[in-house]
Amino acid sequence: MKIDPVKLTKELISFESITPRDGGAIEYIAKILTKGGFDCQVLEFGDNGTKVKNLYAKYVNGVPNLCFAGHVDVVSPGRLEDWISNPFKPDIRDGMLYGRGAADMKSGVAAFIAAMVNLVAEKFEFNGSMSALITSAEESTEEYGTKAVLEWMESKHKKIDYCVVAEPTSNKRLGDTIKIGRRGSATFELICYGKQGHVAYPDLADNPIDKMITILDKIKNTTFDNGNEHFQPSNCEVTTVDVGNSTDNLIPGSASARFNIRYNNIQTPDDLCELINEICSSVTDDYKLSMKNSRDVFLSTPDRNIDIMIDAIHKETNIDAVLSTSGGTSDAAFIKDVCPVIEFGMVNKTAHQVNESILVNDINKLTAIYKEFIENYFTPANKVLNQINIITGSPLQTLY
Repeated sequence: MKIDPVKLTKELISFESITPRDGGAIEYIAKILTKGGFDCQVLEFGDNGTKVKNLYAKYVNGVPNLCFAGHVDVVSPGRLEDWISNPFKPDIRDGMLYGRGAADMKSGVAAFIAAMVNLVAEKFEFNGSMSALITSAEESTEEYGTKAVLEWMESKHKKIDYCVVAEPTSNKRLGDTIKIGRRGSATFELICYGKQGHVAYPDLADNPIDKMITILDKIKNTTFDNGNEHFQPSNCEVTTVDVGNSTDNLIPGSASARFNIRYNNIQTPDDLCELINEICSSVTDDYKLSMKNSRDVFLSTPDRNIDIMIDAIHKETNIDAVLSTSGGTSDAAFIKDVCPVIEFGMVNKTAHQVNESILVNDINKLTAIYKEFIENYFTPANKVLNQINIITGSPLQTLY
């Protein structure tokens, strides 16, 4: 059985898998991989309110285990009338494939599935195993997605030796960027308290909005760090400020805000929380501060396997990829705790946007790159190098 990655991408786009729902995509992929000779485990995690389907599939039980990871959940398409075609009815025009998830990241999932299954069909001989970790909860509810699958794998003594996450990492052309790290993400919630009262008598009230504005201004004007050779500076963005007040002559009793700090490896979540707490306490004693650290910062040391990916990209695209740590977070932040991990995939310029799209030919190119990487990863010489953990000392290029 051989797979056409473009056809598979279109089929995956047709599933309305708005996060954290999979819309049937996980079971569909499991059937394909089962037919391709993979042992598949559909795993459901969650609570009474949220159930998330995930998939772990493996071909052959050998060492090393090369894993490809990705997600089939997508963000909401927004207003359907803003799209040139139905976001869940894939449409090809002028060499571009349109649909929600075309870039982020159903094409990447289709490409690595096709690469692995087609190699099996071609009787590719290797010592080791190939696997796929696919979730429907990367865009939200991450605790029931890849993170939960990795915990399940640990309990079952299932090990990954290297992982490629098929996130859309390319900026302008397929192959121009490989992600070898990401900044961490810490979300803060702040509530400032005051005293409700009439706007005509401010001396009898205590306006919490004034405190909130002062605190947020101090935070926004704080230089957390200047970055380093691997990472851009840590940065804070305010995402919402609310008082829930619909009365124009009422001073509210409280005001709340949320803000997110994308931090590099100079910082730790605890240090950031301490700093933010000091800023708040310098303005008022009447507040409540909480923090959720969703994904940690990570950095993968450039090694022989990254060289193999760079070579595979150059062979198929004639592009010399640069190594980057820019952009948002991904499930690689969880995977890095169990094995070395890199991210490489499609052009990301339309991800999460209306009329999300990619070049059809890039799907075939990405599949070819993954196939080339798999073949070279399992060469006997590279297997020995991985076992003794030789670092090649490749120069680190950072693209911000």
